[in-house]
Amino acid sequence: MTQMEEARKGNTTPQMEEVARSENYNIQKIMKRVAEGRIVIPSNPIHNPIPCGIGEGLSTKINANIGSSPKLEDPDLEIKKSLVAVQHGADTIMDLSTGPKLAKIRKTILEKVDVPVGTVPIYEAGVKAAQKNNGSIVDMDEDDIFNTIEKQAKDGVDFMTVHSGITLNTVEKLERSERIMGMVSRGGVFLATWIKHNKRENPLYSDYDYLLEIAHEYDVTLSLGDGLRPGCLADASDTPQLQELIILGELVEKARKSKVQCMVEGPGHVPIDQIPANMKIQKTICKGAPFYVLGPIVTDMAPGYDHISAAIGGAIAAYHGADFICYVTPAEHLTIPGVKEVKEGVIASKIAAQAADSAKRMSKAWNMELKMARARRDFDWEKQFELAFDHERPREYRMRCPVEEEDMCSMCGEYCALRLFKKQ
Repeated sequence: MTQMEEARKGNTTPQMEEVARSENYNIQKIMKRVAEGRIVIPSNPIHNPIPCGIGEGLSTKINANIGSSPKLEDPDLEIKKSLVAVQHGADTIMDLSTGPKLAKIRKTILEKVDVPVGTVPIYEAGVKAAQKNNGSIVDMDEDDIFNTIEKQAKDGVDFMTVHSGITLNTVEKLERSERIMGMVSRGGVFLATWIKHNKRENPLYSDYDYLLEIAHEYDVTLSLGDGLRPGCLADASDTPQLQELIILGELVEKARKSKVQCMVEGPGHVPIDQIPANMKIQKTICKGAPFYVLGPIVTDMAPGYDHISAAIGGAIAAYHGADFICYVTPAEHLTIPGVKEVKEGVIASKIAAQAADSAKRMSKAWNMELKMARARRDFDWEKQFELAFDHERPREYRMRCPVEEEDMCSMCGEYCALRLFKKQ
């Protein structure tokens, strides 16, 4: 029985109770919003991760992507990146592996990581089709796709990105559009290529009811992917993006009727002035379903610093209604991130989430701000290091130029404003 099904029966599950405890939030409100589909708790019973509530009224959550590629595959490195991401505050992990050992990496992550784990099953289906008899992505069939989804569900995957909004119609319209970047979603392109080659409808759309059956059986939360998300600022909020969103809104309602948890993925590259409207439109069309955004990235001029661009967009998006931020690392668009980049990406997203949640005066976030303010006032350096998202870097900076007096640092020395004010 799914979390949504239990909630509709008026039953609180251990997962709902843990979310209520960790968020200091009313359990009845959580149950009601899970029943309505406004909160999801990705929790495949086979994996049984630490419960994580995503949605209306809850703190903004952070996802960290990891994963191999055919050009760089090191299972041990991917596991290390997953653990580092969780250590620094990632609420969930998504494995986007496309290398030959992708199944091994996924299973090991599920064993080692105690937070919800997500995947994009079309990657594995496409990669396997390409590996078989020197084939290609277009050689996969419906059985390959749905067998992969069920296999991953049996492995314990808690949530899956499915690009069900990519259809024959939207692909045709995209080709007639004036987009600069076209389609930048890898999963979306897998399906669009398959649709064009086979001249058939996307199975994840035409057989969506079957997808819902699998998701219901394993209580897999569906993350309805934005295959037509903009890949540059100039493409943001265009017709293809909004056409797909309308389809996703219809699929949200179908999922709710089948008692399947689902959330909706959002745009990637969006100018700052368009972010609030994008959040409002999604929440309206998708009837309050949790919104999962990549960034959004607010300038395309920052390769190597896209984690900063994304943190700016993420803070604005979360303040205006996004519930779930997918981190972006400094390596975005350039290479597979290493451990260092994963850590920086998670912390940048944590800053964005904290900025939004404290501005909304959410109790947990605001209390953290008050604790830090008092620690700074009292020159309690150890408390500051403890509260900081990164416990190590501030300590390193403090020790770079140590001073004997505890009530100052080397920035201002004896002319520290706070120190002088206290001595008035």
